[in-house]
Amino acid sequence: MNYDLTAIARNFELEGEIREVKPLGEGFINDTFIIETVGDAPNYILQRKNKNIFSPIPAMMDNIQKVCLHIKKKVEQAGGDPMREAMTIIPATDGKLYYLDSEEEYWAVCMFIDDTIAYEAAETPELAYAGGKGIGKFQSLVADLKEPLVNILPGFHDIRYRFKQWDEVLSKDPVGRKAQVAEEISWIEDRKEEMLNFWKMVEDGTIPTRISHNDTKINNILFNKKGDVLCVIDLDTVLSSTVLNDFGDAMRFYTNTGLEDDVNLDNVSMDLEIYKAFAKGYLEEAASFLTEKEREYLAFSAKYITYEQVLRFLMDYIDGDNYYKVKSPEHNLIRTRAQYKLLQSMEEQYEQMKQAVTEFAV
Repeated sequence: MNYDLTAIARNFELEGEIREVKPLGEGFINDTFIIETVGDAPNYILQRKNKNIFSPIPAMMDNIQKVCLHIKKKVEQAGGDPMREAMTIIPATDGKLYYLDSEEEYWAVCMFIDDTIAYEAAETPELAYAGGKGIGKFQSLVADLKEPLVNILPGFHDIRYRFKQWDEVLSKDPVGRKAQVAEEISWIEDRKEEMLNFWKMVEDGTIPTRISHNDTKINNILFNKKGDVLCVIDLDTVLSSTVLNDFGDAMRFYTNTGLEDDVNLDNVSMDLEIYKAFAKGYLEEAASFLTEKEREYLAFSAKYITYEQVLRFLMDYIDGDNYYKVKSPEHNLIRTRAQYKLLQSMEEQYEQMKQAVTEFAV
C-alpha cells in the first residue's frame, strides 16, 4: 500500500519543516522511515507498527514511554545526556503516543539519534563484550522500574504455552509431515521436562520477573563514535519477564558460527570465546542486581532459548509453514536442524559456560 508519508508525519509534534521522508533499513516486522528536516531541526524515525504482531499498539507505546522516561531520569541523575542515551518518543498532535490513520494503521515517531554506529553482527570478542555491556546496562537502568507493563506478546518465551501449541500440532498433523520427522520430534520430547522445570521457577517467582528487552540482537544497540554503548533501541518488545531471556536470546544470535538456516551443519557451533566476552560485559553491568538463582541459570538460558527456537521451527514445519516465511518446502526443517546443531554445541560446552558466569559474576 502506498502511504502519503509526509502527510502522516505532519500528524506529529515535529520541530522544523519536513524535507523528505524515505525508507530506512529492511525491517521484518515494522515499516521504518527517516524524516529528514530542513536546517538545524532534528531528524526523526517514523514507523508503521505491525498490529498483527503487537496488540494492542496503544499499550505497547505506553510500555515504551514508561521505559524511556525512566531511563532518561536515571541518565540525567548520573550526569549523562538523556536525549542521546535514551529514546525520545514524539507525541502526535492530539497528545497520543501514536497516530491512527484512515486505514486503521498505527504510526509512531521517535527522535533520530545522530552520530552513532550500529553493527549487524558481533564478529569479534571485543564487539561481543560491548554488546553484553549494552544489554546489561539497559537492564540495570530499568531494574528499579516498578510500574507494570502490559503483556503485548502473550506466551512469548513461555515454554508451557509452546508445548500446548506443540501437542496440538502433533495431534492434528495437518499436512502429514509428522512421520518423516520422528527423530527431530524426539529431540524436543527428550528435553521437555528439563525445560519445564526451568520455566516453573519463573512461574513461581524463584527466578524473578523484571523488565526485559526481548530482542537483543546487536543491531538494537547504538554506539558512539568512540565505540562506547550509547543506548538500546527498538523497544517494541519490552515486557515483564525474566531477564534471562535477553541473555539467552543474545547468545543464540551472537555465538552461532553458521547461519540460522545453514544447510552445512559443519558450519554450525557455539563460539565459546564470543560467549565468554558477552558474558563478561553483561555481568560487569548486571551482576549487582541479579539474584543468586538468576546467575545460576544464566548459562542455561542460552540452551533454553535455542531449544525453544528448534521447537518453533519444527512445529511450523509439521503445521505446514504457517508462521515463518519459507524459501522452500524444507526451509523450516533446515532451520530446525541448524538450530539443533547449535543447541548440541551449547550442551557440549555447558560446563565451561557456567564456569564463565561464576568467574565474571564476582
